[in-house]
Amino acid sequence: MTGSTREAAAAESTGAVAEPAGAVTEPAGAVAGRGRPRNAAVDTTVIETVLRLLEDGVTISDLSMERLAREAGVGKATLYRRWAGKEELMLDVLRSLDDTGPEPAGRSVRDDLVTMLEFLRRRGLAKRSSAVLRTVVTQVQSHPKLWKEYHETVVTARREAVYAVLRRGMASGEIRDDLDVELLADLFVAPMLSRAMLHEWKELSEGLAEQIVDAVLEGVRPRPAAPPAP
Repeated sequence: MTGSTREAAAAESTGAVAEPAGAVTEPAGAVAGRGRPRNAAVDTTVIETVLRLLEDGVTISDLSMERLAREAGVGKATLYRRWAGKEELMLDVLRSLDDTGPEPAGRSVRDDLVTMLEFLRRRGLAKRSSAVLRTVVTQVQSHPKLWKEYHETVVTARREAVYAVLRRGMASGEIRDDLDVELLADLFVAPMLSRAMLHEWKELSEGLAEQIVDAVLEGVRPRPAAPPAP
């Protein structure tokens, strides 16, 4: 038995996972020591690899940890030291695209809503962001856990920001206060998201945010009081 054969047999018997030749590995102890930071460059390489593949049209179902390790030039064991599986890795990929966007100025509900929708419009114009999010949305039923976790960790925070603006508008009299705030948020946000993620052929033209906000506000402004009966 050769030396390399004996080493492979020993690794198999102890449950160790052999790294492929040429794979990017971490310094000894980079993960094992409690509190020691892991190699951030490896994280970036893996996440960038996933983003590139999704942007090129590869589906989540076609991504395996083995393929990702090969494409990223890292060992499979390196991936599993970071992520328990593909869905955990994908969640970090989605988080890497997250940007809270500009803080609403708070001067008027209209201006704040335009600011929020304009941020979504610009994200939709970014090929990488829109391609990845379209992939996730279209495959949500195949990966319900991934969507649930993304919704709870990313989407919910954004929706709460919209709710806060709408509640302020109700309190100030800029918006009717007899409407459900979640329904109102959908009326404002859904048209932009629909164009950006589900209908990539739709134009995301300059001024679209203002058009959507003004059209919805026209219908949700407080109604004038009825004249008193004669």
